[in-house]
This record gives sequence, C-alpha cells and structure tokens, in this order.
Amino acid sequence: MLNSLYMEQLDFLAIGDITTDIFIKLKEAEVRCDAANENCTITMRWGDKIPFDSATTLHAVGNSPNAAVSAARLGLTSGLLAWVGNDLNGRECLTSLAKDAVDTSFISPIEGAESNQHYVLWYENERTILVKQNPFPYSIPTNLIPPRYIYLSSLGESATFHNELAAWLATHPETKFVFQPGTFQMKMGTDALKEIYAHCEILFCNKEEAERILKLPADQDIKLLLAGLRTLGPTTVIITDGTHGAYSYDGTQMLFVPMYPDTREPFERTGAGDAFASSVTAALALGRPIHEALLWGPINSMSVVQEIGAQKGLLTREALEKFLHDAPESYKVHSLS
Repeated sequence: MLNSLYMEQLDFLAIGDITTDIFIKLKEAEVRCDAANENCTITMRWGDKIPFDSATTLHAVGNSPNAAVSAARLGLTSGLLAWVGNDLNGRECLTSLAKDAVDTSFISPIEGAESNQHYVLWYENERTILVKQNPFPYSIPTNLIPPRYIYLSSLGESATFHNELAAWLATHPETKFVFQPGTFQMKMGTDALKEIYAHCEILFCNKEEAERILKLPADQDIKLLLAGLRTLGPTTVIITDGTHGAYSYDGTQMLFVPMYPDTREPFERTGAGDAFASSVTAALALGRPIHEALLWGPINSMSVVQEIGAQKGLLTREALEKFLHDAPESYKVHSLS
C-alpha cells in the first residue's frame, strides 16, 4: 500500500491503465483526408531523418488517471486503481498523482513488470498515439471500501478482470458505476462485456465510438445512437460529438449541450473527452442535476485543449464555476425530445 490519503470511503475511484506519454511535436508531415474531411492519415518521409520541434514527457496519464486528477481538482476525494512496474516510470507516475492529492493506495508496483510508455506524434493541433499495453495481473483489491462512484476506462483486454468487476458491482449496488470504454474494451465487444454495460449508471463515448460499439456504419443519427446504446443497459448515455457538442439520454429525455464558446484555437486535443466525462461525473457526485452537470464537461474540455497533455489544463472547481458564471446566455442545455 502506498500513499493512503483516505482511509474511509472515496467519492471517486478510477480504474484503468496508467502510462507515461512522450509528446513529440513534428515539424514536417502531411495530413490527407477524404472528401468529407474524415478518415485522415499522416505521412512522413520513409527511411529519412525527420526533424521535430520538441519532446515533452508527461507521467501518470491515461483515461482513468486523467479522470482521477480531474475529480480531485474539482473537490472530490479521488483515487486510482492501476498497475505499474517497479521502475522509474512507475515511481514517477505515483509521485505525479500524489501531487494532485489522488490516493494511490491501490497502486502496487509489480516486480519484473515494465510500466506503460506511449509515444504521441503531435502535428498542428491533433495527435496520433503509439500504444503498447504491457500485461499486468489485474484484480479487485480484497480490502476495497466501496466508493460512491467507480469510473472504468481504458484497460488491457482481460475478460477475467471485467467479469470480476461486474460480480463486485452486483454485490455493491451502493456504488454508482461509470464506464468510458477504451480501445481494447470496444474490441472485446458488447457480448463479452454485457454485465459491465448492465451495471452502468452512465456510459460515455464519442459519436464514432458509439457507432463502433453498436457495429453501425458512420454518419448515424445521434438519437438512434443514444437509444441503441441505452438498450445495452446503462441508465444514462452521454455521447460527445466534437465541435458539435454533446448529447444525453436517460430513457425519458434527450438533452443537448453545445461547446463552451472560446475564440482560441485548440493547442493540442489530448484529454478533451476525459475532461468532459470526468467533469460531468464529478458534478453529479457533488449533487448537481444533470442539466447543470452537462455544462461542466465542455468547460473543462475547453481548458484542457489549451495545454500540452490531458491534465495541465484541468480546472479547480472554483475556476470552472467562474467560467460557468461568466458564460453567455446562449450556453445552456436544450431538450431534443
């Protein structure tokens, strides 16, 4: 056990892989997209020396660590269940989390394992991430005090762990479960994770991910996607759609929230989805109604994309509420139904 900040119930426990990201800002590349300005690829010269502008190393990142830091800055008691190796990167990750008051009690370095390290190719305001998930012995701690919220996101492809978590959730209905599927979890499919979806209080994903989860072609109607995802079991489904805003559906009403108005161009987009999902969840955990909670997400997303990486721009509750107070009249939630 390391750095046990909270010996009582946590408000928010994130579960998922943790990594060190090395951002490599490219100077020379070419982006090619289709006629709809989608399905883009990045190309560079093959077999050559390619100059880059800068390299920045960021520790303790990933969907779930980002969410844990976000929740802590917004005033929740927050922890992370993750796995690292007993190496320099693992120790740096623990130190970084501790600086943000994230409880690392359930992160035990694994002897002989190698901590995750990803490479982020950053060009203009977008990025492509080179990912390698190292194997870890995923399991639920036997001494886990049920938190108010569990937030599951990107994790290696482990049916055993997901089944274990589903069984734990079934015996702890007092814990609200939030799911933001990662790449491997979407690859596992909805049948393999049907019990995870069934215990889900809130499901977060973007529009393209919704289509992938439901195995539908691109350009589906957002209402169809909201309804389709809800049939998997979640009480509430929330889908983000980039600059087009975000949508929610709880079986009764469909709501829409626009982007927070900001005249600045994004500096780098990593972590916008994590900031949105964790901020909405934190607002709900703090007792805010869904109409207000949906307004929190775009504000933190707007702030995150003005910095390098997914955590530097995450706001405190005071800063976020000031943006909310200063928002124009047009920034409000609308009903779609």
